[in-house]
This record gives sequence, C-alpha cells and structure tokens, in this order.
Amino acid sequence: MKFQRRKRVDPGIDITPFVDVVFLLVIFFMVSTTFTKEARLTIQLPTADVAPSEAPEQSIEISVDREGGYAINGIALINRQRDTLVRGLRELAAGNTDTPLTISADGKASHQAVITAMDAAGKAGFVHLNVTTQQPEPEARPE
Repeated sequence: MKFQRRKRVDPGIDITPFVDVVFLLVIFFMVSTTFTKEARLTIQLPTADVAPSEAPEQSIEISVDREGGYAINGIALINRQRDTLVRGLRELAAGNTDTPLTISADGKASHQAVITAMDAAGKAGFVHLNVTTQQPEPEARPE
C-alpha cells in the first residue's frame, strides 16, 4: 500500500508587517525631529545665598514688561528684537562690558522674553548679570 506523504509546511515568520511598522516609525521620527541647532546660554548667573548689596553708581538695567517689551535704563526700545536690544546695550556700555547688568521682569512676562534678554546680554559681552527677584512675604503665624 502506498501512502501519500503529507507536505510539510515550513513554519516561517512573516516579517512584512514588522518592516512596515518600523518604516512608519522611521518616517515619523524624521518628520518630527527638529533640525535647528539650539543656542546655549553662556552667562554666569549669580548665587542667591548672599545678602543684597548696594549697586555701584553705574549700572545698566533691562526692564521686561508683561507684553515682552524691553526698556534699557527706563528708555523703551522700538521693537522686541534681540538685535535691537544688543545694539542698545553696546551703545550704552560704550565698550565697558564689566558694567553690572540687571534684568528686571514683570511677574507676568514670558520666560522667553527674559531668556532673550539674557541671550542679548551674552551677545553684547556682559559678564556680570543680575536678575532681580522679590522676597516672598513671610507667612502669618497663628497665635
């Protein structure tokens, strides 16, 4: 008697769906990646554990209002561009970048506006940068 041999099915793994998913992930990461190089700030920030000292006679103050506008020593700038701020700082400092620079920002000002002011100070060459803060009010103690 002649028996028919059953054809043996070779157990294989179909990786086509896996390749499709990997390809879609590669496309997603390529599209969502930012290709711009972020600038790093190289400003030496002050420590907060020292007592407040009196400011020297000559200092420069950048004020940031809640809309993100800038003023240098009380004189408002014509726009909010970083280059305008850098030019104003260089003109006021007249090459003396050792002059202390203070940044005072409104509590409602955006963080980006303050970072732009810090970046402009770094571009202008200032090395002594202070950021003004307000001391928290002491909590009332129950009696």
